[in-house]
Amino acid sequence: MSTEPMAAATKGATPKSQARSGGIDFALIYRKYGTILIFAGICILASLLSPTFLTEANLTNVLRQVVVVSLLACGVTFIIILGQIDVSLGSVLALCGVIAASVMATTGSITLAVLAGVVMGMVTGFINGFVITFFRIPSFIMTLAMTTVARGAVLLYTGGAPVSGLGEFKIIGQGSVGPVPISVLILAVFVAISWVLLNKTKFGRYVYAVGGNSRAARASGINPESIVVKAFIYNGILCAIAGIVLMSRINSGQPAGGVGYEFDAITAVVVGGTSLMGGTGTITGTIIGSMIIGVINNILNLMNVSSYWQQIIKGLIIAIAVILDVWTKSARSRKKA
Repeated sequence: MSTEPMAAATKGATPKSQARSGGIDFALIYRKYGTILIFAGICILASLLSPTFLTEANLTNVLRQVVVVSLLACGVTFIIILGQIDVSLGSVLALCGVIAASVMATTGSITLAVLAGVVMGMVTGFINGFVITFFRIPSFIMTLAMTTVARGAVLLYTGGAPVSGLGEFKIIGQGSVGPVPISVLILAVFVAISWVLLNKTKFGRYVYAVGGNSRAARASGINPESIVVKAFIYNGILCAIAGIVLMSRINSGQPAGGVGYEFDAITAVVVGGTSLMGGTGTITGTIIGSMIIGVINNILNLMNVSSYWQQIIKGLIIAIAVILDVWTKSARSRKKA
């Protein structure tokens, strides 16, 4: 392993500071490799706690389970890098998924069903982004309102009853290409798209700029409002894809589906190293964070841990992740000073 990053991190440090830290910048190590080390450690622990963890059937099950949360997490990564938040993910997922399922039951066309769901996701994303930017409403408040509106709309649309008779719709969530589930291939496509958008496009650079300092971004000619709206639209699209995958996996349009998924998605993003304060984050880190949450959920289920304890554990995970984020940023600030 190259020592250049470590050398760069300690360059210019005083002997006193180096002695104090032992010559090792733990904050930098955590920032660069923390999620990978945590993921590896959790996998090792899981394999020791349950002999069935490393079986092919269980690992395939883990991959299927993390697809929905990972899709949501990829979309909300853009939102959190912008310094915003979206707590309506689960409700929008249910609305889009049920709309897609309903169109599938009516027309029998998977293409039309997917298109209907995606359009609904774009509409909800645009509404969130437009209201937040135009009326300057905090994103937490607006997306909290959208949570209630979307959930109420899907219950009103279905009368609270699941949509059935979906025919071949289930192939999206249950089918495979060889040994690889189709849902995992869908996730891989959108992970690649998200990575390219965030790292190789002007839009991605603007997302980081607005999240880091919106005033400076505006002064340099960037329109922060436009970037926020576009990010929410993309987030809505991924909510729709996640909803379609979920509803096809259970082969019915469940109006009560997706409850609590927003928490897992946001937890995955934060555990993956994206700062809730905005300006930093990666799609790669988000996917690793999703896998960490997926493995934790899986091993807790294999060990028959109560769902109540699972909620407590997830809450502690996100609290620890935020504390570590604040600690690494504080350490970096002290180092620069």
